[in-house]
Amino acid sequence: MNLGLRTALAMSAFAGNSLLCRLALRHTNIDAASFTSLRLVSGALFLAWLASRRAPAAHPLRGNVVSALALWAYAAAFSFAYLGLTAATGALILFGTVQLTMTATGLWRGERLAPRQLFGMALAMAGLVYLLLPGVAAPGWRSGSLMVLAGVAWGVYSLRGGGVADPLAVTAGNFRLAVVPALLLSALMLSQSSWDGMGALYAVVSGALASGAGYAVWYSVLPRLKATQAATVQLSVPVLAALGGVLLLGEALSPRLLLAAGVVLGGVALVSLSRR
Repeated sequence: MNLGLRTALAMSAFAGNSLLCRLALRHTNIDAASFTSLRLVSGALFLAWLASRRAPAAHPLRGNVVSALALWAYAAAFSFAYLGLTAATGALILFGTVQLTMTATGLWRGERLAPRQLFGMALAMAGLVYLLLPGVAAPGWRSGSLMVLAGVAWGVYSLRGGGVADPLAVTAGNFRLAVVPALLLSALMLSQSSWDGMGALYAVVSGALASGAGYAVWYSVLPRLKATQAATVQLSVPVLAALGGVLLLGEALSPRLLLAAGVVLGGVALVSLSRR
């Protein structure tokens, strides 16, 4: 499979997570905590299976507690946020927050940005603020805040995972550890839990394919992409989620969302395309 096709598959998988989560929580009876648990359990099992198929000399599964907690925080906040967000709005908030978190961390660590990059960062932040400002077309503050939290958590997880020797083994280990707090949350919310077959199926597909397989494909692509290419290609995720939301879920694209999307993605592009 060539590089372009694998990259497209990975981006489609990432957008698919938004669509599957929104579809499950909107059209089935599964609750957000159960969706999170099933997603992480199925992802952990699939990644462990992928890791077991490699040569015996490959690294054993190993995760990090802090990274696993960040992964769980992302997955849980992501699920609860989609109780009140469309697929497109959620993906835009998530994507913009992840990029801003990683860029801000670089600045804190002493990285220097050109004036155009600083302007792009300010532009992206302004677009997110505009999208979340109170108004008729604004997403609910609780759901929006949860997706911002999910973006920060995923940004932290991504930063902690940079440069690991065996990304597949580490990711599989982190998924395995993240299952523990996910199941604890489900246990705490047992009185509010609800299940059905289709909701469980969407959660398993999200965990095993959109998350497990998607991450595995992405990690196989990353070593062959420049940093600017890797950052820029992810601009497609909110666009794919928006198209999927319109075509598959019947969601509408409001003028507010379209304007915010243009501002956020334009700002992120200025930051990403200017990196060395």
